[in-house]
Amino acid sequence: MSNDSNTSREELAIEVANLRAQLADAEDTLVKLQEKMSQGEAVCKNEIEQMRQTRKTLGIANLIVENSPAVLFRREATEDATLVYVSENISQWGYDAAKFLDGSMVFQDIVLPEDHPRLEAEIVGYRDQDVEEYAQEYRIVTADGNVRWISDETSVIRDENGIKLFNQGVLMDITRRKKAEEALAGSEYKFRRTLETAGEGYLMLDKNLRMVEVNDAYCRMLGYEREEMLGKTTYDFATQEYRRFLEANKERFLKQEHRRFEGSLYHKDGHVVPVLVNANTLRDEDDEFIGHVAFVVDLTEQKKAVELAGEVQKSLLPGVAPRIPGLDIAGNSVASEIAGGDYFDYLEGLDPEHPSVSVAVGDISGHGVDAALLMTTARGFLRMRAAQPGSPGQIVTEMNRHLATDLDGSGRFMTLFYLTMDPENQKAHWVRAGHDPAMIYCPKLDFFTELSEGAGLPLGVLKESDYVEQANEMHPGQIIAIGTDGIWEARNREGEMFGKQRFKDVVRNTADLSAQEIMDAVFEAVRKYTGGSKPEDDITLVIVKYGFTDE
Repeated sequence: MSNDSNTSREELAIEVANLRAQLADAEDTLVKLQEKMSQGEAVCKNEIEQMRQTRKTLGIANLIVENSPAVLFRREATEDATLVYVSENISQWGYDAAKFLDGSMVFQDIVLPEDHPRLEAEIVGYRDQDVEEYAQEYRIVTADGNVRWISDETSVIRDENGIKLFNQGVLMDITRRKKAEEALAGSEYKFRRTLETAGEGYLMLDKNLRMVEVNDAYCRMLGYEREEMLGKTTYDFATQEYRRFLEANKERFLKQEHRRFEGSLYHKDGHVVPVLVNANTLRDEDDEFIGHVAFVVDLTEQKKAVELAGEVQKSLLPGVAPRIPGLDIAGNSVASEIAGGDYFDYLEGLDPEHPSVSVAVGDISGHGVDAALLMTTARGFLRMRAAQPGSPGQIVTEMNRHLATDLDGSGRFMTLFYLTMDPENQKAHWVRAGHDPAMIYCPKLDFFTELSEGAGLPLGVLKESDYVEQANEMHPGQIIAIGTDGIWEARNREGEMFGKQRFKDVVRNTADLSAQEIMDAVFEAVRKYTGGSKPEDDITLVIVKYGFTDE
């Protein structure tokens, strides 16, 4: 019994141990299963979250597309070109996307009939060339009958074997851009027609100052065909004087956005064509250089009229200086235009037993033909009045009253310096009417003085003005200079004035020369200082040397 009992206990213990081992294995398996379940649940949750994010992203993308002006499409790469997708925002043109997808409508139905042939020909051409991407522009008709311009950018989708599956792309409404382009084209056409039919010449120069555009008027002006002028520079047609002027002022002109000047060009037959040039540098909205543009006016006829006026005016200026014992006199006037408003004259005294002379230097406001005509009027009255008895003060006062009547309301006036010299009595009497004072240089003392007293109003401003003469002694060796502001206000390329100091330096350095040589030296100094450019104002100068002996 005891043995049987012991055996049963041992077997029971073994069985219990086995059961415990099986339980442990089961618990371990259960843990592993639970871990796998947790991992699976995490994967599922992750996949679900990814699906949610994808759906959200697609929703946002679809929202963007549907609210965008860009219409997306995809069609089969077959002869039928069946649409398999078109975005809902095709509704902006009044159409339902579903009707294109179910075959109720085809895209060709909305293309403007006039554009069908071109559109189909282009598509066939792209297909035959096996083009991967292409762009087209054409018109469609919206559901309410309006015509819109469309930009169509299409690309080809292929499978892994390179077989075409789809054509897909983007449609954009470009009507506003097209209208702007058409308006610009119309504006450019009008501009071109204006240039081509204009009476004045037009040309555009590149950075190297070579002609890239000329109009018919410019060709006619110089007698050349357009092809003969393109690629040439203005220098190729300029007279020698005009070429020097352009070269001297080239850098200054190129720094200016706008410039205006006169010049002269050779016609193909050799005759000279005077021209007025209005030029500017053309830039785009980003300030990038486009070209130098010039409008050129033929001044031939105007110059003829002005030359006639200039010839008349020059004939009225003194041809030679009077020969007065003790005086060496020289004078000259250079107009900024062919005719000018500056004036000088010599008026000999009425008593031949006691020789004297009056020198008048005047400046009419402005220059050109109108100023020249006023100068002629002033000269005539002054000569008439000076031929009668009267002091310098009386002569200028009566001249002012006459001019004030003639110039009333015109805004014009005249400055005048009137100097009477009596070398026998060594006396000088003068009147200033708004004019720069005469300068006196004494070489012995190397000293300049000015006859600045008694500055009155310019002539023609106030009819009631009275002009009082001043007096001064004259000393042998003195040099008297009476000029107009065109001398000291002449400018160089940098815009700096010649100034009175440079004028004095020239007089000082030539004081031992004759009056004519001193005057010539001043004009030459001004010419060099301005780089040979045309004077901006009339220039007039009279030089008188006192104590001169005519041997």
